[in-house]
This record gives sequence, structure tokens and C-alpha cells, in this order.
Amino acid sequence: MENKRTHPHHSFEMIRSLLLLSFGLFLFSCSNQSDEQTYDSSNLRRATPEEVEALVEAFILAEDTSTIRIPEGFYELKTQLILDNKTAVRIQGEGMDKTVLSFRELKSGGEGVKIVGKDITVEELSIENAPGDGIKAQHTDGITFRKINVTWTNGDKSKNGTYAIYPVQCKNVVIDGCIASHSKDAGIYVGQSEDIVVKNSLAFGNVAGIEIENCDRAEVYGNTARDNAGGILVFNLPGLPKGDGRQTRIYDNDIVDNNHENFATPLGDGPNGNTVTMIPPGSGIVLLAAKEVEIFNNRILRNKTYGVAIASYQVTGFPAEAPNWSPYTSDIYVHDNSYDRGSFLSLPDLSRELGQLVSLYNAYGWLKTQDIIYDGIWDESVSASIESNPMRICIQEPNLESLRFTRFYLMEGEDNIDSFSDASPFQQCKGPSGDKLSLNSPKRTN
Repeated sequence: MENKRTHPHHSFEMIRSLLLLSFGLFLFSCSNQSDEQTYDSSNLRRATPEEVEALVEAFILAEDTSTIRIPEGFYELKTQLILDNKTAVRIQGEGMDKTVLSFRELKSGGEGVKIVGKDITVEELSIENAPGDGIKAQHTDGITFRKINVTWTNGDKSKNGTYAIYPVQCKNVVIDGCIASHSKDAGIYVGQSEDIVVKNSLAFGNVAGIEIENCDRAEVYGNTARDNAGGILVFNLPGLPKGDGRQTRIYDNDIVDNNHENFATPLGDGPNGNTVTMIPPGSGIVLLAAKEVEIFNNRILRNKTYGVAIASYQVTGFPAEAPNWSPYTSDIYVHDNSYDRGSFLSLPDLSRELGQLVSLYNAYGWLKTQDIIYDGIWDESVSASIESNPMRICIQEPNLESLRFTRFYLMEGEDNIDSFSDASPFQQCKGPSGDKLSLNSPKRTN
């Protein structure tokens, strides 16, 4: 018999208003913010205007197979650095704490550094205060970011750039040993790309630490995502040139204390650019319309709202139809992770609707942090009942009986929300056809 929580028949809006009134001041006082900086660039030698001009020219005049060496110093740039349609170029500084490219004085253009080409490597430097994205690579086959630090030092974080490290529409992406902080969207964001490795990196103080969006074959391991609103996100969004992404593996990461305020600002009325604004502070891992994702051997600790969220796109409230795309999250395998809900004084978020859903309607009582949540939205053309696990959600945590798992029922809207603690339909790991769920994305070591 399924464990079900019975909810009084009050409207969602009324209950939410009462709780917001009762707990708003307390929760506001507990909102986490971070202005932490990994390195102090104030004492670095200031590069001369001639050195800055030479650096800009080096990007413009770079030839294939060349190396752009950037000596130690603080470079105050008033123009973008653009590497356009080059092959096998290496951009090399003297170290994250020694070579700093500052774009605080850049008044036009979005990105600080923009790259288009093939087999490009950027390493051993820092980028500060770009008005838009810190460093962006687009339409590049073979892009490596190694030991780079991208950050903002503004007091008002809502004025920071959108993404720190941003490869989009690329192939063969490696992000290794990097640091990304204080982005008003995602620190490390990989979009619409193929064959990706994000490893040994640190993301903190962002709205989202690491985000994999509409990508195929991503390996995310050995990273630390801490002090963000959300730690690691895997999204498939509609209306993009590339449709559904598949085969992401998230393993051997530390996803801890992601309780930072969500300081993202909406970008127009459409879904793209706005989805991250919906992430509640206290989110460990979030899957949204994700396909073929494996999550294992992670430390998911002290994220105050939930450790892992498995959600379909319908929870956003945006239109859920687009070509070459499905709103449902499917083929998910969650196993062998470590969880810690933190102090009993650490209450779930109430500032975002998903946080309110968890706070008010979870299967264990009001204001209870959850380890794993599943929105329970499924494709009724596949099966009439969720009991058959039509979306093939597989949860095989060895201590699942001691974890807080909530599956919601949201198929009839806000006035008929229910929740269940029984995870047994999602432990058999078989879909309606009887086929055992198997994710065979090979581990890469590059």
C-alpha cells in the first residue's frame, strides 16, 4: 500500500500566503549571500597601455598553430578579445593568480573573450567583470579551458554577467581545473554541445553552479559546486537550434551548501533565459526535461530544499510543446550517493514556487527538507498509470528507507496536489515494455 500524505483542502495560494507571512522575515534573515573571491588581483602589476594594445593585436593577428602568451599582470581592457576562425591556437597566461584580464571598462559587446575555431586551448589566467559572459566559445570543435578563473567583483550581483565559462554549439569540450563564481545565471554553462567533460572544477556564488543544457554525452565529475542557489543542473529547453540532449553522467562530485539567494533577473517573457530564475535556493541537483542521466557517487550535502529534483518541463508553467523535444524527464538512474539534509534549523526555500511545493506538500510534513523529489508528471500516452514507471525513473540508493523521498501528484493542477513517500515503483528499474533500464555512456578520461 502506498504511503500517502493527506492534505487539507485549502487553496495553494491561501496556504502559501499564510506561510509566507509567518516565516518570511525569518527566512529573509537566513538568506545566504557570498562575495568570496579566490584571488586578490589588486596587488598585481598593472600592464601598460602598450602591453594591452599588443594583447588585443595578438588575438587579431594570431595564426593557426600559434601560442598567445600573456605575461603576469593586470590587463585593463576596453575592447573584447576575439579569436575568430583559427585552428590549434593556445592562449596561455602565467597562472590564475598572476594573469588577470579585466573588462570592467568594456562598454560595448557582451563577452570579455570570444572564440570561434578548432582545437583551441585557454589556460592559466583569470577573467574579471565582463559586462556579459566571461568567456564564450561558439561553433568550435575542440575547446579546452584549463585552470582559468572567471568572476565578478561587483557589489550588486544582479549586474554581473550571465555565464562565466560558456561553450555553446561546440564539440569535444573540456573544462578542467577551472573556477567560476558570481554569475547571475550559471558559472559553468555548456549549451547545445556534444562530447563534453567538466572535471576538477569549482563553482560557487552563482545562481547555478554547473549547467548542462541540450547537450549530448556529458561527463561531469570531480567537481565542487557549493554556495550557489542550485549546484548542478541538467536541462533540455524548447525552441533552441538543438533539441533534446541525452547521456549525461554526474559522479564523484561534492554538491554542498547550495543555499545562496537566487539573484537571476528575467530576460523578457519567454522561457529561455528565465528558467534558472525558478530554481529555489537550497537545490542540489536539478533535472528538467532531461533524458538519459546517471547520478552516482556524489556527496549531496546540506542543500536546504532538496538534494535531487527530477522534474518535467510542465512545472515551469511555460508552453511545453516544440519540435524535436519532449517536456518529460525520462531514463534517469540515481544510485550510490551520500546525502545529508543538514541542521533541523535549515528550512526549505519559500521564495520560488518549486520551493513552496516542497515546503507545503512534501510527504513528510511542512517545511521538511527532502533528499529526492520527483514531480510525478508522466506521458499518459505511454501508460495510464505512474505505477508502471513509464518514464523509467530508477532510484537505487542503498539507504533509501532512511532518506526523504517525495513523489508529487500534479496532473490536475494546484487545487489537487498530493504527495507520496513510496519509492517502490522506481526501484524496479523497468519500463512498461519490461526492458531493464540501462545507461551505457562510456566513461572518458581526457
